[in-house]
Amino acid sequence: MASPSSHQPQPWILRDRRWTWGDRTYLMGVLNVTPDSFSDGGQFDRLEAALAQAHQLAAEGADWLDIGGESTRPQAAPVSAAAEADRVLPVIAALRRGWQDFGPLDLPISIDTTKAEVARAAIAAGADVVNDVSGGLYDPAMLPTVAELGVPVILMHLRGTPQTMQQLTDYDDYPDVVAAVAAALGDRIAAAVAAGIPTEKIAIDPGIGFAKTTEQNLELMRRLPELRSLGHPVLVGPSRKSFIGKILDRPDPQQRVWGTGAACAACVAGGADWVRVHDLAAMRDVVRVSDALWRGWRES
Repeated sequence: MASPSSHQPQPWILRDRRWTWGDRTYLMGVLNVTPDSFSDGGQFDRLEAALAQAHQLAAEGADWLDIGGESTRPQAAPVSAAAEADRVLPVIAALRRGWQDFGPLDLPISIDTTKAEVARAAIAAGADVVNDVSGGLYDPAMLPTVAELGVPVILMHLRGTPQTMQQLTDYDDYPDVVAAVAAALGDRIAAAVAAGIPTEKIAIDPGIGFAKTTEQNLELMRRLPELRSLGHPVLVGPSRKSFIGKILDRPDPQQRVWGTGAACAACVAGGADWVRVHDLAAMRDVVRVSDALWRGWRES
């Protein structure tokens, strides 16, 4: 396992912009171009709808776009690399060059994929970062491919697969879930560095909702500083997750906006560097006020 570090992560330079970690919490807008994602499946799986949503997210204050072509909700069926690429590549390419009435967007784009083949093609199409929810575990070619491409990577904690992960919430081999996630992420950081990825190009994600119970998700968010002590930027994705629905008794994910807002405020208080969200306009307000409260950051 990589040894924890208290040093401030080095900034990333993407799209001619400096991304400084620790000053504020950036907003990563979710763009699922899938027919079956848990809260917005089928809404943006046509090119025009996807582009309209991307531009809407940008207009509402997104700092970043995260584009995915395969659902990772519990029980989601896997898709082939070819099918995933067919979903995401036209969207990324059109966002970079413009399409019909949609002009180009210059926000950083992360490709949400576990497949090295899709990651390589997405970077070639104009994506900037690989966001792998398996932390490089599903595809042994992923970490060497990221190293070859020279791009940053976000490594998420996950156990099992979407079909099995909610049966893998027993962390009794560790003092608690936070220690287990920190240890696993440390191992994935070490694997990424061994594959040739510079340590300063690695970010981590505790995997809220992936192989965790409601109480485990809450504990991870309460103790985010312990994960940030690993010395890497931290992404947290609480948006519309089922633990919020259970707390609020809201089975419809799209009715979890203000529960998501509370979770995002907690993420800011814990030092998260990004929050990954669907409801951009509302979460922009939540995060900006939270940044002002806990970090003293004000938008100029």
